[in-house]
Amino acid sequence: MAKAKTLFKLKLSAEAPQRGSALILSCHLCPETSAVAMEIRWFKGTECICLYKHGQVTEGSGYKDRVSLFTWELERGIVSLKLKQSRSSDAGIYLCQVISGDKAEEVTARVWWRKYSKLHPA
Repeated sequence: MAKAKTLFKLKLSAEAPQRGSALILSCHLCPETSAVAMEIRWFKGTECICLYKHGQVTEGSGYKDRVSLFTWELERGIVSLKLKQSRSSDAGIYLCQVISGDKAEEVTARVWWRKYSKLHPA
């Protein structure tokens, strides 16, 4: 897919809890733009773990009942991912990709566990 000049950007921040609690990768469109009609893809590495398309959310295999979007917030451009019951294997690179027609934007973050959880832009 060829990337056209975008009319929005993605901004990423996160809450970094301890393992076992929910991990929220907060991501929103800038300027605030409704994402209801857009396609939203969240990847861990190369695996799509959560897909929002045509109003439906599909969870990736191995993430059933663990990942979700805040669909009621899409109107405000919030495309954040919630990963429930975080575990050591959740460490890695995450990518949020938002597609609107022929326009696409993406942002990545690295999650890793130490004594305290951390999240940094990749």
